[in-house]
Amino acid sequence: MTLSNGSQRTEPATTANERDMLDGWLDYHRSTLAWKCEALSEDQLRTTPLLPSSLSLLGLVRHMAEVERYWFREIMLGEDLPELYSTEENRDGDFSFTEKDTWAEAEQVWQTEVALSRQAAAGRSLDFASSAASHHRGEVFSLRWVYTHMIEEYARHNGHADLLREHIDGATGE
Repeated sequence: MTLSNGSQRTEPATTANERDMLDGWLDYHRSTLAWKCEALSEDQLRTTPLLPSSLSLLGLVRHMAEVERYWFREIMLGEDLPELYSTEENRDGDFSFTEKDTWAEAEQVWQTEVALSRQAAAGRSLDFASSAASHHRGEVFSLRWVYTHMIEEYARHNGHADLLREHIDGATGE
C-alpha cells in the first residue's frame, strides 16, 4: 500500500533473517501509524475522542518522535539531546499542544527522527550494546532489545490509533 506521503506500507517478509525481520516489522508499524493519520484534517488529528484520555493522533505521532529519539539516539548512541515536547513540569508534553503546534511540524519531526533512528542502527550488530544506560532502569541495552521494544511500542500505540481513527471518522482496518 502506498501512503499519500509516498512511503510504502509493506508486510514484513516471513522468511527473512533476524535483522531484516526486525527492520521490516518496525517499518511496518511506523507506516501503520502514518496510515492511521492519513487524509484527516488538522482538527481531526488534534481531537481527543476517548475522554477523559488526552490521546490524539497528533499526540501519538509527537510521542513516537520522542520515543525514536530517546532509544536510538540518546540510549544507543549516547547523544545528549533535549526533549522534543516533554518537560520536567509536563512529562506528557507530547500530548499537550497549543494552536501553534501543527500536524505538518509534528509529522516532519517524527519523520526526521525515524530517519535518524535508521542511521543510528545502520551497520551495527544486533548485539551492539547501548552507549548510555536507560534514565529509568539504569541498564544498557542491545540493539536487538531496542528493536523489539520499538516494535512493541508502535504496536501498542497503533492499537490506540485504531480506536482514535474509528471514533474520528469510522475508518477501520488492521
